[in-house]
Amino acid sequence: MANARDSDPNLGYLTKKETEVKLPRPTRVKNKTPAPIQITAEQILREARERQEAEIRPPKQKITDATELGDYRLRKRKEFEDLIRRVRWNKSVWVKYAKWEESQKDFSRARSVWERALEVDYRDHTLWLKYADFEMKNKFVNHARNVWDRATQLLPRVDQLWYKYIHMEEMLGNVAGARQIFERWMKWSPDQQGWLSYIKFELRYNEVERARLIFERFVDCHPKVSAWIRFAKFEMKNGEIARARNCYERAVDKLGDDEEAEELFVAFAEFEEKCKETERARCIYKYALDHIPKGRAEEIYKKFVAFEKQYGDREGIEDAIVGKRRFQYEDEVRKNPLNYDAWFDYIRLEESCGDKQRIEDVYERAIANIPPAQEKRYWQRYIYLWINYVLYEELDAQDVDRTRDVYSLCLKTIPHNKFSFAKIWLMAAQFEIRQLNIDRARRILGSAIGMAPKDKIFKKYIEIELQLGNIERCRKLYEKYLEWSPENCYAWSKFAELERSLAETERARALFELAIDQPALDMPELLWKAYIDFEISEAEYERTRALYERLLNRTKHLKVWISYAKFEASAMDEGLQEESDLRESDYEQKKKCLQRARAVFERALSYLRTSAPELKEERAMLLEEWLNMESSFGEVGDVDLVRAKLPKKLKKRRQIETEDGPAGYEEYIDYLFPEETQTTNLKILEAAYKWKKQKVASDDD
Repeated sequence: MANARDSDPNLGYLTKKETEVKLPRPTRVKNKTPAPIQITAEQILREARERQEAEIRPPKQKITDATELGDYRLRKRKEFEDLIRRVRWNKSVWVKYAKWEESQKDFSRARSVWERALEVDYRDHTLWLKYADFEMKNKFVNHARNVWDRATQLLPRVDQLWYKYIHMEEMLGNVAGARQIFERWMKWSPDQQGWLSYIKFELRYNEVERARLIFERFVDCHPKVSAWIRFAKFEMKNGEIARARNCYERAVDKLGDDEEAEELFVAFAEFEEKCKETERARCIYKYALDHIPKGRAEEIYKKFVAFEKQYGDREGIEDAIVGKRRFQYEDEVRKNPLNYDAWFDYIRLEESCGDKQRIEDVYERAIANIPPAQEKRYWQRYIYLWINYVLYEELDAQDVDRTRDVYSLCLKTIPHNKFSFAKIWLMAAQFEIRQLNIDRARRILGSAIGMAPKDKIFKKYIEIELQLGNIERCRKLYEKYLEWSPENCYAWSKFAELERSLAETERARALFELAIDQPALDMPELLWKAYIDFEISEAEYERTRALYERLLNRTKHLKVWISYAKFEASAMDEGLQEESDLRESDYEQKKKCLQRARAVFERALSYLRTSAPELKEERAMLLEEWLNMESSFGEVGDVDLVRAKLPKKLKKRRQIETEDGPAGYEEYIDYLFPEETQTTNLKILEAAYKWKKQKVASDDD
C-alpha cells in the first residue's frame, strides 16, 4: 500500500506518481547533416493517399416481399423515434424522418411528423416552408393552403412565407385568392418591396386603376422620397403627365424639408425637362437651391449647371456657375468661419454679381466672426473686411449714412485699450472731409488722439489743419504730439520747420534747443543735422560752429568730424557773393576756410591716433576725405601734406575662432601708418644692438 504522505485526497487511493503523465523523451538527433535523398511534403501526402485502405461499405439490401418491407419500415421508424427522443430539438432529424416517410409514400405519417416538428418550434419559418413544399410537391393543394394560412398567421413578419403563398395561388390561376392574400399582408404594413410586389402583380393583369390605389396607400404607409418618385414614374409611364406632376407637387409639399429632398427636386426637374417644360424645371432648381441647406445641395448644383449649359443662355449659365461657386464658399465658411480669405473670395464673387442685398448680407455675416483673442496679429486680416465694407458702401452703393454707421460700428468693435488701427481712424476722418463735414472729422481725429494716439494720426491731423491754414491748431497738435512722444525727433524737426516757414526764427531755435536737451531721443543724429542745417541756412556760422563743438562733446563719430570739416570748407560762400569782384579777397577767403577745415581734420586725426588707435579704418577714411578736400581747393590746397600721412594697405590672415575651437583662417585688410613704420624700424635696430652686445660678451667669456 502506498505511503499516506504520497496519497492525495482528490485522487482517492492513487498516488501522484501513479497518475503522472509520462511523456516520451525527445529524441536527440546526433547527425544533423542533410540526407542524400530529400523527401518533399507533396511526396509524403501522395504516398499516404496511395496506401489508404478502401472504405468499408455495408452490403446493399434487397427487399423481396411485404414482410421484409414491414420489418424494414418498423426498424427505421424505431431508429428515428429513438433518435428523436434523444435529440428532440434537432430539426434536421425531424426533416429526415418526414422525408423518409414521404419516400415510403406514407403521406399521413409524413404529415404527422411535420406537425410534431412544428410543436417543437413553430417559430422556425424554414420548417413551414419545407412542410408546405411537401404538400405542394405531392399536389395536396388544400393542405398546402392550410399550412400557408397557419404560417402567415403565426409569422406575419416573414415576407418569404407571403411570397411563396401568393406565388402558389398565382401558379394555380387563382388571381382573386392571390389578391386577397396581398390584402391580408398589406394590413401588416410591410416594407417597400412588399407594396411594390403587390403593384407589379396588379400590373401583370393590366389592373392600372387598382395599382394606382395601391400606390396611394403605399405613399401613406411609407412617406419617403423614393416612394413618391416611384409613384410619379408609374404615372409618367402610363402617359398621365398631369397626375405625375401632381404626385411631385404633393411630395414637395409633404417632404420639402426632408433630408432626401435633394433627390426629389432633381427627379421633379428632370421630369419637367422630359416634358419640354424648361422654365418649370429652372424654377424648380432655383426653388430647391433657395430652400435646401447648402451642405446637402451639392448634387443639385451639378444638375443645375448641366441644365443651364444645355438649355440656358449666357446669363443663365453664368448664374448657375455663380451658384455653384457660392455653394463652395458657403461650405468653406461653414467649416471654418474665421477663414477670412474665404470670406474675401465669397464677397468678391457677390460683388461681381451686383446684388446689393446679397453683398451686404455676406459682409454682415463676415464681420460677425470677430477674432477670438485680443491680439493685433489676429485682427490684421479681419480689419480689411471692415475696410472693404465701408469702401463698397461709399463708392459702389453710394449710401453715405450706412457708410457712417459702418465706420462707427467698426471703431466700437476694435479694443482700443489693447491696440488700435490708425488706418480706420484716418479713413473715417477723410470720409467726413469728403462729405464737407470738417467738425465731424475733427471729432473723430480728436477721439483717436485721446483713445489710441499714433504717429500716423498726429501727422495726418496736422497735415489737414495746415492745409486749412489753422496754424494755432497745428501748434497745439504738435504740443500734444510731443507730450505723447517727447523722444520723437521727427516731430521736433517738423515743428521747428513749421515755425521757420512762418519766419519765427527764434521760436524754431528755441524748439531745437528744447529738443537736443531731451534725455532720450530716437534718432538724435537727424535732429542735430536739422538744427545745424537750420543755422547754416540762416547764415549763423558762429552759432553753427558752437553747435558742432557741443555735438563733439557728446560724440566723436567720424561723420561728425567730416561734416564739421566740410562746413568749415564751405563757410565762405556768403563772403564770396559779397566780394566776388575782388580776386585777392577771394583767394584770402579760400585760404582761411581751408585753414579752418585743416584744423578740424588735424583735431580729428589727433583724437583717432591717441584716444582710439584701434579705429584704423576710420583714420584711413578721414585722410581720404581730407585728400579729396585739398584737391578740390586747387592751387590753394596742399595734397602732399595729406599724402605723407596716408597709410599702407596690408593683406593679412587671422585665425577664425568658434565655440568648438579654431576653424581656419580669413584674410583682412590692415593699415600701416607712417609713424608706426618708424617705431617698428627703431624696435628692430634696438633688438639687433642687444643681440650684438650679448654675442660680444659671450666671446669674451
